[in-house]
Amino acid sequence: MEKTLLHTVILSLCSGLAGGAFVWALTASQRSEVPATANALPALYLPASAASATAPPTPPSKEAPLTTGLSDFRSAASDALDAVVHVRTSRTVTPKYGWYDWSGLFQTPAPQQVPSGSGSGVILSEAGYIITNHHVINGADVIEVGLNDNRTLKAELVGTDPTTDIAVLKISTEGLSTLDWGDSDAVQVGDWVLAVGNPFDLTSTVTAGIVSAKARDIQLLKPDFDRSLFPVESFIQTDAAVNPGNSGGALVDAQGALIGINTAIASRTGSYTGYAFAVPANLAQKVARDLIEFGNVQRAFLGVNIRPVDEDIADELALPEVSGVLVAGVTDGSGARNAGMEPGDVIVSVGGTPTPTVPQLLERVNRYRPGQSALVQVWRHGQLRQLDVELGAKDGVLASVPSEPDSKLSNASEADKAEAWGGTVQAASGGEEGVTVRDAGQGAMSRAGVEEGTTIVSVNGTPTPDLSAFKTAKAKAESSGQKGILLEAINADGETVWYGLSAR
Repeated sequence: MEKTLLHTVILSLCSGLAGGAFVWALTASQRSEVPATANALPALYLPASAASATAPPTPPSKEAPLTTGLSDFRSAASDALDAVVHVRTSRTVTPKYGWYDWSGLFQTPAPQQVPSGSGSGVILSEAGYIITNHHVINGADVIEVGLNDNRTLKAELVGTDPTTDIAVLKISTEGLSTLDWGDSDAVQVGDWVLAVGNPFDLTSTVTAGIVSAKARDIQLLKPDFDRSLFPVESFIQTDAAVNPGNSGGALVDAQGALIGINTAIASRTGSYTGYAFAVPANLAQKVARDLIEFGNVQRAFLGVNIRPVDEDIADELALPEVSGVLVAGVTDGSGARNAGMEPGDVIVSVGGTPTPTVPQLLERVNRYRPGQSALVQVWRHGQLRQLDVELGAKDGVLASVPSEPDSKLSNASEADKAEAWGGTVQAASGGEEGVTVRDAGQGAMSRAGVEEGTTIVSVNGTPTPDLSAFKTAKAKAESSGQKGILLEAINADGETVWYGLSAR
């Protein structure tokens, strides 16, 4: 009896062990067939023993850069903040009583300075020149400039141009940060940009957006009928937040280059609602340079009456697309007339840059000074023609003498001048060796930062003691097939400097 009971217990125990082993094997097989994408509990919810079976992921290094796919604006913002200033203006008013003092017994109220507005500006050079908008300083008697380091200085008005809404101020101090000019022609719709300024008196404010359009004509600026001057509007449109107080501030690209001067917003409320407009850098730079050198803008004129091309005109003239500017008339004695331009021509480019609209044509021509030549491409009788037009001035008056002439930029005969990478050079004066940059222009030399008055002493290592040697060295460098050209020069302070130019 006891043996039978013992056998039964042993048999039951063995059966239980065998059944457990079978169940364990079956569930193990099923677990191995669950795909990696199954809805398993995360390790956080597993028992400690299971969680510890898998090593935790290595935390990212603190030194590793963020890779969000967006541009890093920190460097560009830092540079721009130091170069953008807060412009505050005031005007003088004399308080008036509501009645007239016949007795003369009461003292006349003393004139008072009343705040009239504020805006922004951009420091262009260590000499203290600042670019801003005309409407920021218009009517002001006193102009003050606040720097990003909390200094406040009085500024003098160098010159102003209502037709482009550009003005130039000057302050006298040291330790100024500046912004380099960018190439607004190279800006494309969709590029990231920063707007830097002082909206609503909130100093040193940076906002980001993209370029949403180019060559916008929004009918903002008013013509000067007394002087027969008409607005030049070819704004860069952006969706970066711009508000009152941003006017005159910087629009910079992701690398921190100045590509525009913030000027206006499109709004029914007076505040930002999605669109802002900036004067392109290439135009603003030319206007600022004229104001500094001459005290006024030196405007070049083609000498034509124009109108936009529409579908009917494009069909009638067999244009390949609805683009360009129709020449409706040509002024006698003008550069256009002398170059052979005719009514019915369609201007499609100036200086190699397409001009599909009237604003783009006006903006392009306004980059030149009277006396300079421009290669104008026109569509005539189903063909493209190239015309070399010497641009004139209104009423035939050419550029006046600069207000602060540089001794290095003395008058030179045409034989002593040469075109160079978008600018003009001339033989150095006073028996000096080298060639002096008379006008940096709008091409590769200007983009490299070469300034007027700089004396070039070698090109790609070839000495240029005179104009003839310069022309030879320039031709050699351009035919070498190299992507860049290296200029060795002496700046206005007598220091040796180098400039790298793009050969393309």
